[in-house]
Amino acid sequence: MPISVGDTLPAATFRVSTADGPVPKTSDEVFKGKRVVLFAVPGAFTPTCHKNHLPGFIARADEIRAKGIDTIAVVAVNDPFVMGAWEKASGADGKILFLCDPAAEFAGALDLTFDGSAAGLGIRSKRYSMVVEDGVVKVLNVEDVPSKADVSNAQTLLGQL
Repeated sequence: MPISVGDTLPAATFRVSTADGPVPKTSDEVFKGKRVVLFAVPGAFTPTCHKNHLPGFIARADEIRAKGIDTIAVVAVNDPFVMGAWEKASGADGKILFLCDPAAEFAGALDLTFDGSAAGLGIRSKRYSMVVEDGVVKVLNVEDVPSKADVSNAQTLLGQL
């Protein structure tokens, strides 16, 4: 059963890209005692993710933070090197925390995966956005179609804060 509002996020260890290479970052480090906007994309540099979903969160980062959000994070089933390159290419440095879920373990624990093998992608995260307070999901928006960012976009989430 997919995660829902009121549920606690599962423990996870993400990877983040740093100047010294990839480093682990636990879910406690990201969510404990914080109010976090987390959004997920099927893949870095994919058309909807790169041209539609991420740019809205970059453009609205200050407005989102002004609503009491400590961290805005994006998670994808990609390796830390790809996510690091995407962070730099998108101009999101310092605005968005890029979390890697390379084996889809976090996405699987949320029961928010889909099989993109037909498109050469393998198992990927569904596209969603959520507000998490101290590890508990307060708002959750899951897209029905991976190529759409209609309900999980920054504008919609901003209206829910």
